[in-house]
Amino acid sequence: MIPRKPKRLNDAIAPDVALTDGDHELVAAANAVLAKHYRPFWHMVAAAIRSRDGRIWTGLHIGTTVGRLSVCAEAVAFGRAVLDGDGTILTAVAVRHPKPEEENRELAVVPPCGACREMILDHAPGATIIVKDAGVLIKLPIRTLLPLPYRR
Repeated sequence: MIPRKPKRLNDAIAPDVALTDGDHELVAAANAVLAKHYRPFWHMVAAAIRSRDGRIWTGLHIGTTVGRLSVCAEAVAFGRAVLDGDGTILTAVAVRHPKPEEENRELAVVPPCGACREMILDHAPGATIIVKDAGVLIKLPIRTLLPLPYRR
C-alpha cells in the first residue's frame, strides 16, 4: 500500500511548528530590510537570524551579473553574526520581493536555497527555519529541509 501524501508538510512532522512572537519579530526584521533596500535583480531577498543570546542579524542578497557569484542573504546575515561574536543560529527566515512582472506585490517567506541549507546545517545543526506551508508560516528543523546532506 502506498502511504497517503499529507495535505500539508506539517501534517507529516512534529507538532511544534507554530511561530512564537519572537519568530514573527524575525520575519518583520527581514521584511523591513527588504522593504528598505530592495533593488530589482540586485537585492531581491533578505534574511534574519536569531542567535542563542537572542540578538537578531539581518542580511541582504547581493546579486551579480554572473549569477553563481551572487551571495545569499542568509550567508550575509550569518557572517555578520560571526563577526559580532555569536555565530550560533537558533532560527532563520528569508523573504523574497516579488519579481517586477508578478501581480502579487507582497513580500513572501521563502525556504533557503540548497547551498544555504548546507551552510546552516554545517554551522547550526540545531537551527529551525521559518517557511510557508499551504499559506501558513511554520518552523521546521534544518534537518527536515536537508535530510541527506553531502558529507566529505
